[in-house]
Amino acid sequence: MIGTIALGGVFLIGTLWYRLMEGWSWEDAAYMTVITLATVGYGETHPLGSRGRLFTIALILLGVINIGYIVNRFTEAVIQGYFQEGIRLRQQRRLMESLLEHYIICGFSRTGRQIAKEFWAEGVSFVVIDSEVESVQKAQTEGYMAYQGDATLDDTLLKVGIERAICIVAALPSDAENLYTVLSAKTLNPGIRAIARASTEEALQKLQRGGADAVISPYITGGKRMAAAALRPQVMDFVDGILTGADRQLYMEEFLLDPAFCPFVGQTLQKAKLRSQTGGLILAIRRIDGNLIGGPTGETVLMPGDTLICMGTAEQLRSLNQILGPIRSQKLRKPKNS
Repeated sequence: MIGTIALGGVFLIGTLWYRLMEGWSWEDAAYMTVITLATVGYGETHPLGSRGRLFTIALILLGVINIGYIVNRFTEAVIQGYFQEGIRLRQQRRLMESLLEHYIICGFSRTGRQIAKEFWAEGVSFVVIDSEVESVQKAQTEGYMAYQGDATLDDTLLKVGIERAICIVAALPSDAENLYTVLSAKTLNPGIRAIARASTEEALQKLQRGGADAVISPYITGGKRMAAAALRPQVMDFVDGILTGADRQLYMEEFLLDPAFCPFVGQTLQKAKLRSQTGGLILAIRRIDGNLIGGPTGETVLMPGDTLICMGTAEQLRSLNQILGPIRSQKLRKPKNS
């Protein structure tokens, strides 16, 4: 662009010179300037004096320099893949516009990388937002969809489809940034589930007041898990094997009972025979009022709006999926092979 603008300026100067200083017509002045800059070797349109020839020499040199600069920059752009990068960015923009019911990870630090790794293992669609070029490039190198921008800004969230997303995870290093991100996300999409990272207990409370559906403190959670690993190591190994990893054999999933689709609403677990039909184990039931029933018995009645927390193999949960329907998608998310 700089070279093109400079070449246009040289053309204007040459045309004005021949018009004003030599007294030629506008057509002759423009024609003489073009053939001079193009160095095609045509003769003078009108006889020139010493002053005119010196100016023409300078015009030729300026034209050669400008055209050489443009050719050099164009060649460099082709070699460095500038145009391919533009095509890739347009393809990525179209891909982001097609995202639906996806997850958004804000921040690709150590916490964000671990979240992305778990999402990738679960096979869900997600996009990473980070303001640092290096972090975005690293995310793209690992095969993740990433966008460079400030996650606290509405414009950035809109570009990654916040209005179509089902969950946003604010894992930025600053508690203030996480709070701004949650507020922006809830404003643009009130129905989105917001998960936020907090460094202190005070930040945890503020994020909850700001609308975060769940707030996780790595220090508090890490301390609890370390204590549990010390006191109940086998339990922790079992739970970790169910919740994380790409090579697990047992999985946990949550299902929402919708009376419009589930024929077992209003029946007891004994009558529904979910265990005998699918093999999946119902660990707990969360009532619509928030009450949690752990280890439900055969006499427990399935009510509209109940959330069933189940455990089983991929095939067992897939069978449950066919008759109950999960909260987040119509397909069971099975981890990919590592």
